[in-house]
Amino acid sequence: MAATRVMMITSVASASQTTSSFFTKRPFLLPPTHKVSTFNGLCFSKRALSVKSKRPFSCNAIYNPQVQTIEQGQSETLDYRVFFQDGSGKKVSPWHDVPLHLGDGVFHFIVEIPKESSAKMEVATDEAYTPIKQDTKKGKLRFYPYNINWNYGLLPQTWEDPTHANTEVEGAFGDNDPVDVVEIGEKQRKTGEVLKVKPLAALAMIDEGELDWKIVAISLDDPKAHLVNDVEDVEKHFPGTLTAIRDWFRDYKIPDGKPANRFALGDKPVNKDYALKIIQETNESWAKLVKRSVSPGELSLF
Repeated sequence: MAATRVMMITSVASASQTTSSFFTKRPFLLPPTHKVSTFNGLCFSKRALSVKSKRPFSCNAIYNPQVQTIEQGQSETLDYRVFFQDGSGKKVSPWHDVPLHLGDGVFHFIVEIPKESSAKMEVATDEAYTPIKQDTKKGKLRFYPYNINWNYGLLPQTWEDPTHANTEVEGAFGDNDPVDVVEIGEKQRKTGEVLKVKPLAALAMIDEGELDWKIVAISLDDPKAHLVNDVEDVEKHFPGTLTAIRDWFRDYKIPDGKPANRFALGDKPVNKDYALKIIQETNESWAKLVKRSVSPGELSLF
């Protein structure tokens, strides 16, 4: 049942601090693409989030088998899919089964679109096991009109609820997808690669009336990762990047004859604390979704 896969926030008192853990009865996924990797179960400090969990649970180890990504079909075709599977060969969902939190403000990020590419890849939220595929429109594959200049993908175990109006962002409703991430590191990643990232800022994009958050983050293995910890650091060490991200997402639909997207919250990026708040809230929305506290509609919950 979908409810058995819900990653719940847990806590345990210790002599020095309170810690929390996400756990699941299903396996979770680890990077990189076409390779098998493992690491230990993880806990995270409540202090890493701006909003604390309302329910205490006891901290449990996370089950962590070997996992890998498997490509099916040829790239840039309607049949192409990137599936995730565990060490036994069982398919698992990158959206639902990859743990979100890693601790100390670090999160998992799944790459859908590598930087300097234009094929519009996405997690197929309405297909079993939610593989990554190329988006389509009227039966044709979709491409951006120009390359995206950053690694782009999603935060697992998040969901922008289309029934929830965000009173802080013009009362806009969520876009019914996981939260998007723009990773600004120097390396070009691979579709299906799972990275450890830290959020730095967020942009509140309004796309055809729907709220479509863009979390700006950096991979921990980037050479500049230690230099950037909040929105002002991005401008200092990656000058012009936040403006370039906003302008890219504002304008990319214009060549197709559509109006420009726009941005709420003063057309400016918000800071790390606000980004963490967004992640917490959309993770809670995802938990309600997989527990069927809200209707999933056509979304796949496995």
